[in-house]
Amino acid sequence: MLITSRDTRRWVIPKGWPMKGLKPQDAAATEAAEEAGLIGEVEGRPIGSYRYLKQLKANRAIAVQVILFPFRVRAQVDSWKEQGQREFRWFRYQRAASLVAEPSFRRLIREFGRARTPGILSSALFDHSLRWSLALFRPESK
Repeated sequence: MLITSRDTRRWVIPKGWPMKGLKPQDAAATEAAEEAGLIGEVEGRPIGSYRYLKQLKANRAIAVQVILFPFRVRAQVDSWKEQGQREFRWFRYQRAASLVAEPSFRRLIREFGRARTPGILSSALFDHSLRWSLALFRPESK
């Protein structure tokens, strides 16, 4: 699943700043719920990270690192905090990778998609009703 950012309308995935008292993966799951209405389980081990320039107001930008956590989506609620502020859409991983701006983020999406896509023999055993997404946690920049 990809969502659009509120300011630049680029295709991204849910992400946010650290939350006091929450582990990074739990903060990522909270962002997935607030930004896209996703309910599910986040894995505790990240699949990787990438860096990008976050655009701020007044034509300022800061370099941030984003840590990606796999998120197994069980459902999407009917109403959520940032609904109407962003567009959301489910894509196959190849298409999702082609829509994001950062090359290292594209690579992580492709690697994640290949690792989670069943082969021909195992596809009959795969629960196609479950969807995977990536939830992000953006550590404080230094």
